[in-house]
Amino acid sequence: MLSTTEIQYLSTLISQKIGTTITFQEQSSIGGGCINQAVCFKTAQGRFFIKQNSHKRYPKMFEKEALGLNLLRESQAIKIPECIVQTTFEEKDFLVLEFIHEGKKADNFWQYFAEALSKLHRTSNENFGLDHDNYIGSLEQINTWKSDWTNFFIEQRLQIQVKHAFDKGLMGKKHLRQLDGLYNELSNGFFPKEVPALLHGDLWNGNFMVQSNGQVALIDPAVYYGHREIELAFTQLFGGFDALFYEAYQAYFPLAKNFEQRVPIYNLYPLLVHVNLFGSSYLSGIDVVLKKF
Repeated sequence: MLSTTEIQYLSTLISQKIGTTITFQEQSSIGGGCINQAVCFKTAQGRFFIKQNSHKRYPKMFEKEALGLNLLRESQAIKIPECIVQTTFEEKDFLVLEFIHEGKKADNFWQYFAEALSKLHRTSNENFGLDHDNYIGSLEQINTWKSDWTNFFIEQRLQIQVKHAFDKGLMGKKHLRQLDGLYNELSNGFFPKEVPALLHGDLWNGNFMVQSNGQVALIDPAVYYGHREIELAFTQLFGGFDALFYEAYQAYFPLAKNFEQRVPIYNLYPLLVHVNLFGSSYLSGIDVVLKKF
């Protein structure tokens, strides 16, 4: 929860940003995941969502999150909460966001979600990557520009995570040999050619909300320009989305043939991230993919 001095400090900054003096009423703790603490900041002028974490432990995490959220908002494709304030105070970082009031899914929720995401994916760039690095979970995500998706995926998604896992003793030399063979296969035209697409980057069931109007809002991104298939593959992890979502997306923005065969390869990246965040229990999924390919 926020201290009295933190409340006063943030109230002043929020007031300056929105152009109206806010009157603090109360705060309540809400889910902020395993990295951040979060509160609902209630004022006479409305509610705000405030995240806080350690400035030293996660340097510039909220700065990078705000940049990503703003980039997604600029696409005007899908609802993204507005960034009100991003600041550091007494060795803590704070991110103040528009509060999303939750509701129940509208009848066309999944179809609308698919249409909105397909519009986001039509926002493009000349290269794969981003003009800054950011985070996926609490891990640094490197986004150095590359003109070729295969090189970007191997070098800046798989190899970086594999090195982290190997250095921590979570993966062995057998895995490195298997992955070297996989890299060779991927370099032989494995991925269909597409222009870079603006991606949320961490799109699973825990990173979207249902607004009070029954439609979707996206939160907690790991933004970059990538192959849109990796985003669709990511949505299939950890329970997946409703079948209506995939049917609708295919109608709005058809994927290349044999997409389902590529899904396990794309999902090596989030699985490796989970190995590095949560331990070797996620290695079994990686082993299955490596044995197959």
